[in-house]
Amino acid sequence: MVDAHRAALSEKHANLESQIDQEVHRPLPDELLIAQWKKEKLRLKEAITGIR
Repeated sequence: MVDAHRAALSEKHANLESQIDQEVHRPLPDELLIAQWKKEKLRLKEAITGIR
């Protein structure tokens, strides 16, 4: 159960990384959106590392 939860969080983290990368490389990236995604990505990373 813990491994499935960690895998789901890791997948969300990877998806956010991809979205951030795509947005950064657009001609006029939305900096506010990128900041929000980065905060969410950090929250997910903390959740992943906090799972025992």
